[in-house]
Amino acid sequence: MKFEINQKDLLKHINIAQKAISSRTTIQILEGILFETKDNYLILTSTDLELSIETKIECLVEKEGKIVINSSMIGNIVRKLPDAPIKFNVVGDNIQIICMNSEFNLIGQDYSDYPPLPQKNNDISITMENNIVKNAIKETVFAASLDETRPALTGVLVELSNDEVNFVALDGFRIALSKFKMKNNEDVKEIIPSRALVELQKILEDDGQIDINFIQNNVIFDLGNTLVYSRLLDGKFINYKDIINEDYNCKIEINKKDFQDSLERASLLAREEKANLVKISIKDNNLNISSNSEYGNVNENIVCNKEGEDIDIAFNAKYLLDGLKVIESENCEILLTGSLNPCIIHPIDEEKDYTYLVLPVRLGRD
Repeated sequence: MKFEINQKDLLKHINIAQKAISSRTTIQILEGILFETKDNYLILTSTDLELSIETKIECLVEKEGKIVINSSMIGNIVRKLPDAPIKFNVVGDNIQIICMNSEFNLIGQDYSDYPPLPQKNNDISITMENNIVKNAIKETVFAASLDETRPALTGVLVELSNDEVNFVALDGFRIALSKFKMKNNEDVKEIIPSRALVELQKILEDDGQIDINFIQNNVIFDLGNTLVYSRLLDGKFINYKDIINEDYNCKIEINKKDFQDSLERASLLAREEKANLVKISIKDNNLNISSNSEYGNVNENIVCNKEGEDIDIAFNAKYLLDGLKVIESENCEILLTGSLNPCIIHPIDEEKDYTYLVLPVRLGRD
């Protein structure tokens, strides 16, 4: 194998491929990236058997071939080389890399042991706008569970039906639901691992479109010159629609930034071992946030527009803040039915439909 490629182009695509390399693998071949030259393209492939990436770049190919190169080693070398053409010459397992005044000689691995990628087909294929997918991931993936004993909840449920798309994540304490309309003839209900979506979000450009192919046990995201493959999660997802109840006894409209800033200040005194507890008291058109610990106490007051009853309720501040941070509108509405019932937060003045539900913390008797 013999080819020449620009340093910046190669580094960009190595960085993409490295997102599917696991630092915890015990299989040596999976520590490497498969380099393949074909039709004046360099194709880089990486996998940890759950998440896989194939990304290609144009280059000057003198001789086609394949070799597996240690991901960490080649990444560090290319990162330190100058912005200039790099020449690769591979004979057997020996790899010569020349860039200006630098020369490296590495030992590669036989490509025949590298696991194959799932075959792409059009079982179910849909096209979405990049920015819509990025936003839907941002608005939901943080709420996926970290509990590996409930694997279905460690991913994001993607539902398509009746020209509507839902991205849903929940962990038993909160639910994040991002909805949007999209003309579509397919019915889909699959759970995508949160890690795959996090890495996809990093790669996606703001503009353009993405093709999503659901095949048996796998999903393939086609970004053009990059394909991201992920296994789908088995198991039953919780019926979130039965949990989200839009009825309320108290509804407030509040400035999102003021609410978020006040919560962040109040949480400075909230202790993690006490569930980051903050108390919220809504009376008339005032929302009071308080927190107590051995270090002292804090009180924050924010003007709000209230409809309905006064209410006292407590939350884990982190859970509230996680949802508020992904809301981009200036104001939000909060629906409450009682001190022991979930609170629902919606953005106001946004075209998209976003729902964030958080369970309260039960307060002990004084």
